[in-house]
Amino acid sequence: MPQPVRRRVVLATCCLSLFMVGLDNTIVNLALPSIRRELGASVSSLQWTIDAYTLVLASLLMLSGSTADRIGRRRTFQTGLALFSLGSLLCGIAPSIGLLVAFRALQAIGGSMLNPVALSIVANVFTDPRDRARAIGVWAAVNGLSLAVGPVLGGVLVDWAGWRSIFWINVPVGIATIVLTAVFVPESRAPRPRRLDPVGQLLVIVLLASLTYGIIEGRGSGTSVVVGCFLVAAAALAVLLPYERRRRDPLLELRFFRSVPFSGATLTAVAGFAALSGFLFLTTLYLQETRGFSVLHAGLLTLPMAVLTALGAPLSGRLTGARGPRLPLLVAGAGIAASGVVLAGIGPATPIAWVVTGYLCFGIGYGLLNAPITNAAVSGMPREQAGLAAAVASTSRQVGISLGVAVIGAVVAADVGTPPGTGHAVWAIVAGCGVLVFVLGLVTTGRWALATAARVNGSDHKSAPVA
Repeated sequence: MPQPVRRRVVLATCCLSLFMVGLDNTIVNLALPSIRRELGASVSSLQWTIDAYTLVLASLLMLSGSTADRIGRRRTFQTGLALFSLGSLLCGIAPSIGLLVAFRALQAIGGSMLNPVALSIVANVFTDPRDRARAIGVWAAVNGLSLAVGPVLGGVLVDWAGWRSIFWINVPVGIATIVLTAVFVPESRAPRPRRLDPVGQLLVIVLLASLTYGIIEGRGSGTSVVVGCFLVAAAALAVLLPYERRRRDPLLELRFFRSVPFSGATLTAVAGFAALSGFLFLTTLYLQETRGFSVLHAGLLTLPMAVLTALGAPLSGRLTGARGPRLPLLVAGAGIAASGVVLAGIGPATPIAWVVTGYLCFGIGYGLLNAPITNAAVSGMPREQAGLAAAVASTSRQVGISLGVAVIGAVVAADVGTPPGTGHAVWAIVAGCGVLVFVLGLVTTGRWALATAARVNGSDHKSAPVA
């Protein structure tokens, strides 16, 4: 097979895993009301259905990325596919909300070995910066496509076969991807393997878990529990940073955060994906519980937003590769902020055209967000650390998703008298995330920011980051 064709097949195989994971996230959000009715789940239990996955994923992504660099990216990728498929099968037969949450955590262990490892495979196959930027644009477009297909496919599956079928669909896709990986994806690893960092890994888990638990369960557990969780999170962070700074092979490469564009991309991922998770959580509750639409009808109403996301992603990849990340980031922030403003006043009788307008604004913003973030992470580290680089970006996304669901879910649970998915406060949080993305886009793409990136890369490696 000619090398250019083989590279495209490798990209398609890696994108298939991204599509599977993205589809899973979208469908699970859409199925939350059905899960709530069948299993008798509370709002906090629904939050844990999402956050059990994202927390475990965020905690293990950097470990999986560095492990892939050490023992082999193809081997790690195939292991992740197998675990994700097994977890999906078990989620589909879960008899209670507690077991569903546990099996979602198993899914996440496998998921942590998929997207960042697949992205590191792509980064090592597409070595030319412009080709890599275009490949990442395709990568981002597939993510948007999964968002576009997810609501409609999820609506059909839930209406036809129940919410359990949304997990079973991952199994044949996972098996097919395992086979394609074995045939077409070359094995690759870092020239100098990095050592494990179990202490750093444990501190990351404690930090993320205590912070999220305090936000989700704080209202029902009392002030002392909330304060205790936040103190534990602060202590874990206070120990983690100096500990990682002293290690030769740290779990978290702190020196790269001296680059303002790289740090900005990390914060942008947290803010942007907090907005995404909050948006999906609120939209699901609003359309199905407040407006009374069926799962399929709700999915169709979000389809225009998702189509704009799918169209915007490859455009963002081309813009980032040709002109840099500033324009995509500014439009992304403006679109997300506008959606929060438009949707802040919605209620049970709001015209659907107005609601869809807010969804379209979000689709434009989110569609342009992914490519500059991903390109910044992959281009900002040496190729031999591509797995770790991709894992940092993926971890930032998952932290954002966890915090978005936790914070907005807590506000929804506290505002008992307000119809689900409405209220100024929750949508103001989404708008605030968009404003933060816009400001970061301005600050991290100027001359001063690029100079900090040049200084970091001058001491670490020769290739400068794109964002």
